[in-house]
Amino acid sequence: MKSLGRWPWRRLLVRGPSMVPTLRDRDVVLLRLRGSVRQGDVALVRWAQRPGQLSVKRALRRDGDGWHVEGDNAFGSTDSRELGPAEVLGVIRWRLWPKPGRLR
Repeated sequence: MKSLGRWPWRRLLVRGPSMVPTLRDRDVVLLRLRGSVRQGDVALVRWAQRPGQLSVKRALRRDGDGWHVEGDNAFGSTDSRELGPAEVLGVIRWRLWPKPGRLR
């Protein structure tokens, strides 16, 4: 992710089926970096075992120094069930395209 200085908002292109039906492949969302995460939020995460991979998942609960996160599509998601706790990098609150609106 290219740095834009102190600006905390980024557009993000979602790839893959792990968050269906909430988000679909090629949805464009608005990410707030360093935003405070709450249980149930959709978040951008990474795992220590896969530091080069960023994923969009739902934060379910605090787990040690990280978060237990899972995709909304249990059959199409690699998440904390296999990889353990994740580091939350930011919170996704809005879909910009194709159906703009607040995420729940």
